[in-house]
Amino acid sequence: MRRDPGRGEAGRRVTVSSSAARPSGKGAAAPSEKGAEVGRRIGVGLMYGLWKPRVLGAWRVPASGPVILAVNHAHNLDGPMLMGTAPRPVHFLIKKEAFVGPLDPFLRGIGQLKVDRASTDRTAITQALDVLSEGGVLGIFPEGTRGEGDFASLRAGLAYFAVRSGAPIVPVAVLGSSERQGRLIRGLPPLRSRIDVVFGDAFEAQEGARSSAKGGGGRRAGGSGRRTRKALDEATVRIQERLTAHLENARRLTGR
Repeated sequence: MRRDPGRGEAGRRVTVSSSAARPSGKGAAAPSEKGAEVGRRIGVGLMYGLWKPRVLGAWRVPASGPVILAVNHAHNLDGPMLMGTAPRPVHFLIKKEAFVGPLDPFLRGIGQLKVDRASTDRTAITQALDVLSEGGVLGIFPEGTRGEGDFASLRAGLAYFAVRSGAPIVPVAVLGSSERQGRLIRGLPPLRSRIDVVFGDAFEAQEGARSSAKGGGGRRAGGSGRRTRKALDEATVRIQERLTAHLENARRLTGR
């Protein structure tokens, strides 16, 4: 069912050669679209039940066809918050360290993708491109790990997935998740506090490349863009500029 990328994740290093040959992915279970929908419904219940999400611009996410949501990452809550506020089910690339104990079958069951950030994880690469080839939504933290959430340093994985698949990128800013800790549950925002989720305009990784950014329904993966190392580096610079501009706009819009 689904097939391939290179370097990137939850944003860490999932390296790929510039020729970008497609990994075989033998034995890799395809991510479950139905499971991701179940995860979305769980996310809706938890996020709206425990906090007060304010969602802006969700209409900018194409209603159908492959799309990549590129999310800033300042808190562990950012992924679940996006799953509960996005208008479509999301398959996130998540570090393998999160798949421990009962969380392992649970995360797999809701269509999330396990990635080894310390090596070239060909299984995760294959599954992520499979999500896009099936017209699904792939969620990525392009910074690779939690930090300031300012898109200051991007891994190359996002560019690879976007160029390889031809899918448009929708920037997402999650704001308020790391501003202060709650009293009842340390490490989480105060219960019933407001968290803003701001979706930006879809764009292409390579200027002038053809993609389904207008929402043209289920195009299969296999973008026509150049996949040389130079092309991917240029795409990463373009992506970072767009993500940074969106974050600045989101902060002005929300006053955060």
